[in-house]
Order: sequence, then C-alpha cells, then structure tokens
Amino acid sequence: MFSIRHALFATTVAAFIPVCAMPVLAQGMPVEGPVATTALINVQSKSDQPLDPAMLTLQVNGRATPVLGVKPVAPHSAQVAILIDDGLRSSFGNQISDLDAFVKALPPGMQVLIGYMRNGEVNVASQDGGFSTDHAAVAEALRIPLSAAGVSASPYFCLSEFVKHWPSNQPGARFVLMLTNGVDPYNGSTSPLNQDSPYVQTAQEDAQRAGVAVYAISYADAGFRNNRRGAGFSGQNYLSQVAQATGGDSLWQGIGNPVDLQPFLKEFTKDISESYTVSFMADTAREKGDTLDRFKLKTSQPGIKIHAPDGVHPGTNLQ
Repeated sequence: MFSIRHALFATTVAAFIPVCAMPVLAQGMPVEGPVATTALINVQSKSDQPLDPAMLTLQVNGRATPVLGVKPVAPHSAQVAILIDDGLRSSFGNQISDLDAFVKALPPGMQVLIGYMRNGEVNVASQDGGFSTDHAAVAEALRIPLSAAGVSASPYFCLSEFVKHWPSNQPGARFVLMLTNGVDPYNGSTSPLNQDSPYVQTAQEDAQRAGVAVYAISYADAGFRNNRRGAGFSGQNYLSQVAQATGGDSLWQGIGNPVDLQPFLKEFTKDISESYTVSFMADTAREKGDTLDRFKLKTSQPGIKIHAPDGVHPGTNLQ
C-alpha cells in the first residue's frame, strides 16, 4: 500500500491529467506535442516494500522525463490473455487441470480470455470473442491442443495479430501468457548462430505499441522441429527476448517440458499483483504514427528491481 504522501502525490497528478487526453490506444498520428502516456511495469521487492515514486528516474528517448503518476494495477483493471499453441504435444492435456484451477482462482473482477494460436492468428475460445470476468465460464473453454505439427504457423505471427487487434476497447493493464515452444519456423535454421528473426522483432514491437507485457512458458510442440539440434534453445531464447523487451518474463527455462505448471502460474499471478502503471508525457513532434519511444525507468530504492518495456507508443492509455 502507498503511504499518505504517495496517495496525495498520485491524486495531485491525476487532477492535472484529464482522462480524455489519453486514448485507449493511440491510433495513427497522435496530436503534435507532448501527450499523456502510460507504461506497464513489474516491481520485484526483496522485502515486500511498496514502490516509492519519488525514487524513480525516467528517460524517454534518452531525455530525462518527469514521472507524473504511479498506480498499482488493481484486479478489476487487468486484462489477461492466455494464448495456447494448438501445435503443442497431446501430453499438454495433463496440464489442463492446472490451467483450469488457475483461471478459476483469479481475483474477482479480473478480465480473462483463452485463445488458441492456429494458422497465424488467435482463435478465441469464448463465443463472444472477448474478455470475461466469469472465470468459471472461461475455464470451460479449455481443451487439449490439436497437436498438429506447425499448426500455429508461427507463434509470433499469432502474437502480432492478437495485440494489434486487442479484443477490448476499454483501458486496462494488458498481460499475455503464451504457452508455446517459441520456435520461429520462418527464420530458417534453429542454430544458436541464427538468433535474429525479423518476425520475432516485429511481434515484440507490436506488443510494445499495444502496451502489452508478454509472459511465456516454453512447452514442446508435436512436430519434429523441437527435436532438431538447437530448436529448444532457439525457441526459449526468442520467448525471453520478447518477454524482456515488453516488461514481462519467460517463466520456464530448462530442458524438456515442465512437469507441473502450478509454480509458473503462481509466479505469473504474483507478477500481475506486483505490476504498476506509470504516467508521463511523451513528445510526438515529427514522429511517425507507429513510432516507439525508448523507455528507461530506474529506481534508487534499495531492494527493488523494475521490469519495464524497452519501448512505448506515445498516447497509450492503460488505466
């Protein structure tokens, strides 16, 4: 919880930033000049102490920029998308019960969605194709993946399309949890010497523009790609790249599939509860409509580590 001093700070800032000045997600060219913008960050504390906004320093495009407000992410303002690769091995069915329990245990009011990555896009399991606070109903849509080799086309194509067409026009902190082997089949060899995929880079930047923090759990698919030398390393490396660049985390790094998803799902829930939105002004002068501003947030507060996106899109509103 914030102290009274922090609450007064946030209230004072909010009074000077009208909600109408911050679109849900900036589309096209923003108005010229500084615009109110928010970014989603995760805070890890060694002693469970709250984040002190007064000890933050922010640089946007290398220029010192004042932090105007810091707000913890409340359950009712969080949107969580669970994206499952439809090419995962059929043994993933053993993990369905863990996912079912995870969805049902989410805090009341949190919006959740389950989608299956297939043929370069995400097929949302619910009939209305959007987020829901009815966690039990969402959990009913869980099923065993099709387990067809290469059925997702590329998990990064799927991620790009999903975040560009985020199925909600309401402001909120945006989280994605990907369950996939992470291999990009369109980038040629999975050798450790070939780890520079333009498709992974595009997905990463699309997620940054949408203000989405990407988390991932690596899980082998049904095809032969995962048995190739270096494929497991390649997929996990790509997932880590996207997660770190968006302020998220790659929750499983290891050989083979995780035996139990519960520890990683618990960690994901904890990360959501330890997330904040940060408000600041981003200058849009002479910038393209799809621009990404370099974002670097630090704290001098002892025992605190911040995970933040590398880039933000001016005018993005997540609160």
